[in-house]
Amino acid sequence: MNKRPLTVTVIGWIFIVAGVIGFAYHFTELNPRRPFEDDAVWVLLVRLLAILGGLFLLRGRDWARWLSLIWMAYHVILSAFHSMFELIMHGLLLALIAYFLYRPRVSAYFRDAGVNSANPQRKDDTPAA
Repeated sequence: MNKRPLTVTVIGWIFIVAGVIGFAYHFTELNPRRPFEDDAVWVLLVRLLAILGGLFLLRGRDWARWLSLIWMAYHVILSAFHSMFELIMHGLLLALIAYFLYRPRVSAYFRDAGVNSANPQRKDDTPAA
């Protein structure tokens, strides 16, 4: 299996840290008597998706690239209801994440990681049976 690209490691950890910090922050807003009031539960679920995406980026799962990209696109849409600065920043982050997660070398890493996780006994150079 080829080595994980540094950009995948950095982006994965950024998603994990952002998810954990956001989860901790928004957990304080949760009203235990009315958890669905103020959408606090939904916000916590979105934060858990960031953690999940980051963890599985580090494990080389291709679907985690899509989850992370969709998570960021969701934030771009949310930013449209806030300031122009937020919209621009989230849009730039989305573009950077897409660029770094879908470069040919990174795509090869995810492709190889998926093949090796589906068939752990198989070596990289051996043809599939």
